[in-house]
Amino acid sequence: MTTKPSPLGSFPRTRLRRNRRTPWLRALVAEHRLAPSDLIAPLFVIEGKNATEDIASMPGVQRLSLDRTVQAAAEAVRLSIPAVALFPRIDDKLKGDDGTEALNDNNLVCRAVRAIKASQPGLGVICDVALDPYTRHGHDGLLRDGVILNDETIGMLCKQAVVQAQAGCDIIAPSDMMDGRVGAVRDALDRAGFTDVAILSYAAKYASAFYGPFRDAVGSKALLTGDKKTYQMDPANSDEAIREVALDVAEGADMVMVKPGLPYLDIVRRVKETFAVPTFAYQVSGEYAMIVAAAERGWIERERAILESLMAFKRSGADAVLTYFAFEAARLLGRNS
Repeated sequence: MTTKPSPLGSFPRTRLRRNRRTPWLRALVAEHRLAPSDLIAPLFVIEGKNATEDIASMPGVQRLSLDRTVQAAAEAVRLSIPAVALFPRIDDKLKGDDGTEALNDNNLVCRAVRAIKASQPGLGVICDVALDPYTRHGHDGLLRDGVILNDETIGMLCKQAVVQAQAGCDIIAPSDMMDGRVGAVRDALDRAGFTDVAILSYAAKYASAFYGPFRDAVGSKALLTGDKKTYQMDPANSDEAIREVALDVAEGADMVMVKPGLPYLDIVRRVKETFAVPTFAYQVSGEYAMIVAAAERGWIERERAILESLMAFKRSGADAVLTYFAFEAARLLGRNS
């Protein structure tokens, strides 16, 4: 009796190492590609001129004054990075219980958007919609008697989104996790005439331990009262993420985000396979800090770890990745191409 050969082959006739013998052959059979066009660069913006501020918990990342932010935008264009995402570090004196500085059409973010668009009109600009950089309590929404108010917060977010769109923002990115905010923001943008401004929803944003360095960067960590577990998702849940994404897509989200990134690649895969919509992931500050710290100690190879971690997002189904390694990764990819 003869054994029927496997449709996938068997050893020794099939040797998978044949396709790994040389760099050119590995390139020919690679299943996924990583390119600068897959990357989005987050930028932290501060007041001042020709100013930078180091962020101790994010070595190599700096807060940038407006002129330096414009320079970073030009570098993104040079490296073929398609978009930047803006996050402000405003003076604590401008922060209030209700975060009303977010509605100021001449606030730091709006001025940064206008400056970038004047210098680099072809570069995409993404604006975060949430109140945490603007509140004294460090929460993403309005806080009353220890409770985050959902519907009242949405009214603020709609106004914030319109102000940013008026400044020239291309993509509004609600990161607050209030129920129903995507549909409300879409309606507000449409009423104001911004039907072409897209919405990137932070659809599955988890109450994660990996956000600490980011909160240092925007100045909300020391101010945060309590935690964000009543509105950000429980890390134990995955089916809930699918419900969150379904609601946001139904409300008009053009793109959806999973945050954090590497600890939630299973969520990225499920979202992409379930909805087949543009799916982004955020390689958050804690992920960045871990790779940098391990590389500084010689425990891992920095450049290989950067590209391997970013390839993991592509392999899981992510269409784009927000990463603090964007500039460095783009340079590495250009060098290796």
